[in-house]
Formats: sequence, structure tokens, C-alpha cells
Amino acid sequence: MTFTAALFLIGCSSERPSTTSGSATPAGDAAPAHGGELIASIRSEPATYNRLVDHSTAGEALALLTQAPLVYVNRATDTLEPWLAASWTESADHLTYTIKLRQGVTFSDGTPLTSADVLFTFRALYDPKVESPLASDTLVNGKPLQVSAPDPSVVVVRFPSPFAPGLRLIDGLRILPRHKLERAFTEGKFNDAWSIQTPLTEIVGLGPFVLAEHVSGQRLVLARNPHYWRKDAAGARLPYLDKLTIVIASQAAEALKLQSGEIDLMVNGDIRPEDYAAFKRAAGERQLRLIDNGVGLDPNLLWFNLTSAKSSDPKSRWLGNKAFRQAISCAVDRQAIVNTVYLGEATPIYGPVTPANRTWFADVRPACEHDLAKARTLFASAGLADRNGDGTLEDAAGKPVRFSILTQADHIRARVVAVIQEQLRQAGVAIDIVAVDQGALFQRYSERNYDSIYFGIQASATDPALNEGFWLSSGVWHVWNPGQKTPSADWERRMDDLMVRSATSPDPVERVRLFTDVQKIFVDEMPGIYFVTPKVTLAVSSRVRNPQPAPQLPQLLWSADTLAAASAGR
Repeated sequence: MTFTAALFLIGCSSERPSTTSGSATPAGDAAPAHGGELIASIRSEPATYNRLVDHSTAGEALALLTQAPLVYVNRATDTLEPWLAASWTESADHLTYTIKLRQGVTFSDGTPLTSADVLFTFRALYDPKVESPLASDTLVNGKPLQVSAPDPSVVVVRFPSPFAPGLRLIDGLRILPRHKLERAFTEGKFNDAWSIQTPLTEIVGLGPFVLAEHVSGQRLVLARNPHYWRKDAAGARLPYLDKLTIVIASQAAEALKLQSGEIDLMVNGDIRPEDYAAFKRAAGERQLRLIDNGVGLDPNLLWFNLTSAKSSDPKSRWLGNKAFRQAISCAVDRQAIVNTVYLGEATPIYGPVTPANRTWFADVRPACEHDLAKARTLFASAGLADRNGDGTLEDAAGKPVRFSILTQADHIRARVVAVIQEQLRQAGVAIDIVAVDQGALFQRYSERNYDSIYFGIQASATDPALNEGFWLSSGVWHVWNPGQKTPSADWERRMDDLMVRSATSPDPVERVRLFTDVQKIFVDEMPGIYFVTPKVTLAVSSRVRNPQPAPQLPQLLWSADTLAAASAGR
């Protein structure tokens, strides 16, 4: 999991139909043709080409286009598919998977893939000197997978304990070329390997494209990998495109570029509410096509600093009080946020899992959804009241109830916080909005120097067992109080126990029941408060053929090898 800054990075049955408008040739009507180019946009660029040391949106996007995993979760159907693996068998105790590698697969420089590359990738992943940000996402109960290779075409993966998602755990692990990176690893220089100064001919992979050009701050140009192994249903080699250019642009700039025809799609595909009318007009004129992709999977949340670093702050007495947090939630009119900020293109929610995650979503709601009178009662139960009649709540010492919300500047999040500020003012709570850039926000978060933060956490899969970093008290993305050595509260301990039981149960129905209980605890304790999840509308130019929208980011480039262009020229 990661912060959703420009987003990329919580698997089960999140498939839903998509509808399109403004196209004379709806996706899927015409057989995709080989050749041509599409131009996409992204809001940031990779700081390195080494995926094991880069957990950024841009780093993941580049890896998805140029690298490949053993197994892959189809983002549209949520099924686990063999990728570099041709097949696998599972032991009776569900702990050991014997994987047979696909024959004839080579890296983009023509070097054959063998089990030695798989072993090398896992060795680098778990090496403590590398400190890969992906390592914690590839542990089971804090322990690494044991990987061996009896011969060049077979890999054996053994789990340290039962884990229901099985091989889904390694969906995000791209297999790296040992022949290009082992020397740097042996010399202790792996983290510096494949820097952006590296000649691009040295960057090889197993994905559909190779990186042909990188102009910092401007664009990434990817060319068709001639050694790519995948074929379509008719037996034709993929990818369909000869070239994919990704320009670097702000969210506002990429919207204008797509409307004007300068680009064909956006890596972060959904459009902003304020841009919807203009996109709708362009779709009506058949300049582009809109795709209704349902509601979002990864909503923003307001979380409170419940760490020990905050304990000396007098505000911690009420920030750490469940009744106070419940009162904050109760005082906010979610529908008003939907109407004013999202212009109706969102839906109210109360917990981390949205209706887009059909298997795991439970419609759990707090006792008070929105009621100012009940909110004041809850504040009073936390020892807060308007003691001098000035309209502001005070604590027992007469100090006004005032706290800050740290959020991202020049973003829709800041507008949501402005609505929350006004609604809480009416309830007697003063809010100071601290809007900063992402770097400053991450710095304040890492230093535990904040009262609360309104931001986003993006899940890496829909199965909660694959996002234990958020749910477990020991998790690094347990943002309100991360990395606890032991659970800091009884409710945290109960959530841990339920998560472990859900992750290890072989019964899918029991797993869902246990996780529903986790959601109930979360919504009752409210270490973080969820308000809305946006509706997701994707926009593509009329040149894009065969788009396969998915709920997870990147909603279209997850299947880049099957994207096609309407014509060879622009």
C-alpha cells in the first residue's frame, strides 16, 4: 500500500460493467490492429528505473509497462492468471507452490528467462541492505517466502504459514534480469543500479515495452518489445502498439491536453468533477469517449495522530477519545461534500472499503450518520462543551477545542477540508487548514508532527489480507499509529486477531464474515473518518481501441499490451 499522492498502488470480484458515450466505434466493436502510437499522460516521473527501490506511482507504471511478474491478477475480472509462470501446483497443506516457468521467454535483450532470475529477484527483495519498500508487502506474518529452484524451468515457493490469497501475494513482484543486476547487488550497489543516468540499453525487462527515451520533466517514450512473449486469442503477437509516449503533466494540464487531442488517455484515468462538463461536450462532439467506471476503490480519509509522539500534547486527550472522533463524523454532512465539491459525482461512505470492492464491502454505518444535536451530545460525553457561550467548545480547563488538518494544497482534498472546516465550526470546533505540497506533508507525517491529516491510502489489492500494512497494528501503513510493537488498545488487538484469522481461513465465506467484523470495529472506533468516494469517469480519445477499464489504478494501462490505436498515424 502507499499514500495516494498521484496514486498507484487493497483481490476479489470487483468486476463491473462499463458504459461508454461519444464514440462511433465503441470499444470491442472493431478488431484491434497492430501498429501506431498512443500518447498518455502522468503527473510525476520515476526517480529510478529500479522497481525494487521505487514505490512511486510513476515507478509502478514504468515497471508495469517494461517488466512482468510470475502471476498476474486480471484487474477487470479479479482472477489470478499465469504470466511468466505457465502453470503451478499447490500442496495439500496449501503452503508450497511448484511453479513451472513458461518456455521460450526472453528478456528484451534476448537473454532467456530462467529460475535463476526468479531466485535473484527474491534475494534482492528480502535483502536488508536493499530495504525494498516492496518487501513488507511480500511477507506472511512478518516472515519471507522461501524460494528454491530444482532446475532452470521450475521454481518452488513455500509460505511460512497458511495464507488464503496464496500466489496473489506476488502479483506485484516483477522478475528482474540477474545478468544485468547481480554484479551491482554483490558489490552492495543495488540501490544505485538502474538510476536515471543509466544508458537505456542497459534497462531490460520482460514487459510489452522497452524504455527508448526519457527526457526529464517532459516525457517517457516506450517502444514495442520485439521479444515479448504474449499473444492474443488469434495467435498474433502483442503488444498491438508500436510506441507509447507518456508526457509528464499536471492534472489540470492533462485535462486540457486530452480535450484538445494532444494526448489519448491519462495514466491516472479519472477526470475531475469540475472538468466533467467540458469532457461531456467533447464526447458529444465525438472528440473523445467517456467511460463510466463506477465508484472509486481508494477514498481519502481524515485520520488522527494517535501515536505516542502526540501524548504530551493536551489535544491528545480528546483526539484520542473515541466519542470525540464519533462526534466529528456525526457533525459532517457527507451529502453536502458530494453536492458542493464533487458536483454530485460521488457517494457518501463511512469506512475504508467502498462498494466497488463487491466481495469485501460491508455497508457498516456509525450510530450517528449526521445529526448536529447528537454530535454535541457526543462532544459533551468527551468533556467538551461551550462553557462561555461564544459558540466554541472548550475542554475542562477552558481551552478552546481547536486542531489542525494537514492536507494537500491545490487539490480537491483541500476543498473537501474547507467544507469540513465550516461544518465543524457550526458544531463549535475550530479547524486550522494546513495545505502543503506532498513532500512537506510526507515529512510532517513521518515526524509525527501533526494533529490530523486528510489524504489517501491506496490499496495494492482488493483482498484485505494483501493490505495488512493498513489493517494490522504493526503495519507500516496503519497511519493513525503505525508500527506498533504490541497493540496499543484492546480494539486494535481485536482487529489484529480478526485479520489474522481471515487471512488464514480456507473458507471464503468465513473470511468475509471475519473481515466484516473488522470493518465494524473500525467504523465504531474511527481512528480515521471516511466521508465520500468519487464516481470514476475515464476519458480516452477517439483513437483508443480495445480499452479494458478496471477499478484499480492505472485503470487502462494495466492491460497496455492489448491497447490499440485506431490508425497508424496521428
